[in-house]
Amino acid sequence: MSVYHYEYAIKTEKQQFHNITLLVQDALRQSGAVEGICLVFCPHTTAAVTLNENADRDVVTDLCFALEKTYPDRNEFRHSEGNSAAHLKSSSFGASLTLPVADGALKLGTWQAVYFCEFDGPRRRKVFITILT
Repeated sequence: MSVYHYEYAIKTEKQQFHNITLLVQDALRQSGAVEGICLVFCPHTTAAVTLNENADRDVVTDLCFALEKTYPDRNEFRHSEGNSAAHLKSSSFGASLTLPVADGALKLGTWQAVYFCEFDGPRRRKVFITILT
């Protein structure tokens, strides 16, 4: 088994779904992997990664709207940094994705893209990509 590790920096806005599919494809291309698994990992507690639609930008807009309604900032939150809502959003989405690789490509659905989800920006963030073949 071969393992390839890549790290990318991302500059984010306050709340944003940043399409990082091209970064993931770049890591896959650099690895030369034909078959295997691709792990995308977010090492932050107020950000996340997810798969979602990339064809209609309104999907991301709707997700951001729904997240604000579902996880609003509340005066009752006790976390001293004041970003408890961002932590809740991050935990709801998750820190990692496992994607299949076949024939040298990510096996994504027709409308799927990989998104880095910022919930507490603006920040400079990292995303780690590991390819296992």
